[in-house]
Amino acid sequence: MTLNIDTDWRVKIGDDETSAVFEPAPRSPARALFVCAHGAGGHMNDAGMLAVTAALRSRGLGIVRFNFSYRERKSNRPDPMPRLIDDFAAVVAHARKVVRPRILVLGGRSMGGRAASMLVADGYVCDGVLLLAYPLHPAGQPTKLRDAHLEWIKLPVLCVNGTRDALCRRDLMERTVNRLGNNWTMHWLDGADHSFHVLKSSGRSDSDVLAEVADACGAWESGLARSGG
Repeated sequence: MTLNIDTDWRVKIGDDETSAVFEPAPRSPARALFVCAHGAGGHMNDAGMLAVTAALRSRGLGIVRFNFSYRERKSNRPDPMPRLIDDFAAVVAHARKVVRPRILVLGGRSMGGRAASMLVADGYVCDGVLLLAYPLHPAGQPTKLRDAHLEWIKLPVLCVNGTRDALCRRDLMERTVNRLGNNWTMHWLDGADHSFHVLKSSGRSDSDVLAEVADACGAWESGLARSGG
């Protein structure tokens, strides 16, 4: 992966454009590039995004963070999913052209990961999907599952959720994963919520949880590297 390139990007999306940042892995060459999208209430520079992507970079992944168009417009209301998917595809196309990664992983936090999963389920080519706090259902509405498209993803998937995630009841997610292929890997963070926070009574810190996330992702990405993507 060539590193002598600009790291602050303006990406064209139709007649609009949005911001993105490329963060090379600390070691060169990096094995993989992770294009990571933010959640519905966040943006590419929110605390959760910065913390988790820093943890992943420490395990050797290059990172691209970007804003969905609605956040670039300073709106708090997410665009419809088709527009989110178009935004994601435009950023990935730019990353492919500029960075030329050997292994390309798409995903993100919550809604961002859902958009990535829908893009890949529709046939978009990459090497793997990394879902952080996948929102299986709206909070308090476990019957409204967001899982219909997941069976169409045939690439390696790592999904990381907390056991206290109000948007991903564990029994429902495990039932979903059981009907999917062997390409799916589920990693549960004991005691973590949707933001990967843990209670003080758990005996662990948020930093401990992020280290666990990074270790799980690093091990999974190493498998991609060994298999050639």
